[in-house]
Amino acid sequence: MLQFLKYVLATFVGIILFLFLSFFILAGIGSMFSSEEKVVLEDKSVLKLDLNQPIQEVGVDNPLSEFGLPFTGEETVVGLKDILDALKSAQNDDKIKGIYLKTEGPEAGWATLEEIRNQLLEFKKSKKFVVTYGETYSEKGYYIASVADKIYLNPAGGIEWNGLSAEYSFFKGTFDKLEIKPLVFRVGEFKSAIEMFSRQDMSEASKKQSTELIGAINNNFLKNISASRSIPVDELKNLADSLAVENPKSALKYKFITNLGYQDELETALRKELKVATDKSISYVGVRKYLDGSSSTEKGDFNKRVAVLVAEGEITSGDGGDQNIGSDKFVKELKEIRENDKIKAVVIRINSPGGSALASDVMWREIQITAKKKPVIASMSDVAASGGYYMAMGCDTIVAQPNTITGSIGIFGLIFNVTDFMNNKLGITFDGVGTSPHADWPTATREMTEFEKATIQKSVNEGYETFTRKAAEGRKMPVEKLKSLAQGRVWSGVEAKQNGLVDVLGGVDDAIKIAAKAAKLGEGDYRVRYYPEKKKPLDEMINKFMGDNEEQATNKALGDLAPYVKMYKKLMNMGGMQTRMPFELVIR
Repeated sequence: MLQFLKYVLATFVGIILFLFLSFFILAGIGSMFSSEEKVVLEDKSVLKLDLNQPIQEVGVDNPLSEFGLPFTGEETVVGLKDILDALKSAQNDDKIKGIYLKTEGPEAGWATLEEIRNQLLEFKKSKKFVVTYGETYSEKGYYIASVADKIYLNPAGGIEWNGLSAEYSFFKGTFDKLEIKPLVFRVGEFKSAIEMFSRQDMSEASKKQSTELIGAINNNFLKNISASRSIPVDELKNLADSLAVENPKSALKYKFITNLGYQDELETALRKELKVATDKSISYVGVRKYLDGSSSTEKGDFNKRVAVLVAEGEITSGDGGDQNIGSDKFVKELKEIRENDKIKAVVIRINSPGGSALASDVMWREIQITAKKKPVIASMSDVAASGGYYMAMGCDTIVAQPNTITGSIGIFGLIFNVTDFMNNKLGITFDGVGTSPHADWPTATREMTEFEKATIQKSVNEGYETFTRKAAEGRKMPVEKLKSLAQGRVWSGVEAKQNGLVDVLGGVDDAIKIAAKAAKLGEGDYRVRYYPEKKKPLDEMINKFMGDNEEQATNKALGDLAPYVKMYKKLMNMGGMQTRMPFELVIR
């Protein structure tokens, strides 16, 4: 007994010491952050824009990632807002002489890349240089690189130029083997999100909408590259069809790049451009450090603000988290914005494939209430589809990029019958009692009756009628015309502008200007504030320390299988009716 008490006491003391040391370590790190000296930019500096990392609407600084500790995470998530702010500031900063792009394989959607690309083109009006070097370029990477004055490609590298594609995974065969029966309830011929459970290939309707969608995005892609590189669109198409751009020499031959060379050769050219001695290092500055050291002051009246409320991720009820939009948290944030008299207009920045129909409707209602008090403008990022479009349709004006994925106005419900799987595979059976024939409905542990299935379908139908009616009211078009554009079909921003689902083609800055004008604010007479506010590095580190960083652990443990585990988790979270676009639509 005495030995046991000694072990208990030792364990208790160890825990106390661990907590004590952890407190002082965190306090020390916090002190390090708070006492960090302001960055001083050198003359002849070059802004280094590294896009080979995850890009979200609002970034997450992680300066401790280089230490590799278990609670610090692995990488910094760069914010689109930070990138755009840095480019705007650098354009008029005498100490910044140009930009060095790292854009081999950006981890971002097409609309995000469009925003960055357009701001780079604006930067070039300053007559400062933009150069890029890559060992390889993906098509997304080359889309950004194509604006550069000098495009270097490693002589042993490569460039992807074979057209865009969209691939879907189908799990019907898996469910058949497991004897799990998916019960699907949907409205909309094009609501193809559920086909992954009911089919082994794409339906004709799904192929039609996907072909037209990537075709529209590809046309915008080719048009802009053609303008930047002075290569006719037809020639760009033929080169992709023939796989003629097969190596660095052919990329140079067809004027995709300006130079074959290594990074040291690019830097030699940069030193000459900057008039820097050959034995001196080039003064590169990253986005985060540049913004820390930027001397630009905010302009405009502090009492006249335009709020940009970021809504990024899947839509769920409750508070949500960093990777999704929780309706409760969104409503609370928007209500505070609405009641703040210093905020004169609102931009809802949407980057979401949808999710819970109920949560989408709750947020739509709060947007409607806010729109009665002050202008509310929707700004669509990479995707604002289904539940994402549900949010946008409550706004006064909808702004989208040409390659934004939007629409998908439709609803579905999904329930899995696991009776045979549990019985035949695991030997588990179910039985029970109830006060009425349908007391356990809806259920996954018995075959539902036709009456019960019809009741669910009726609910889905009613949800679709609500969605389309509210969308028609928001777009000020007849319901029948709206329904002809609905049926769960996705559209590019260009197509959505043509058919009336979107009002203006442009980025978040365009939406801010529209919001300011609607609030009768003059140019330079207001300030812009993003909500929720960006997390401080110490706060983010503590969150990672307190949490288990589950997603990173999953990615490390499962590698290529991680996306399928994430898909399983999504299935488990699909309670109630869903307003979602086709799953995991990745265009590359």
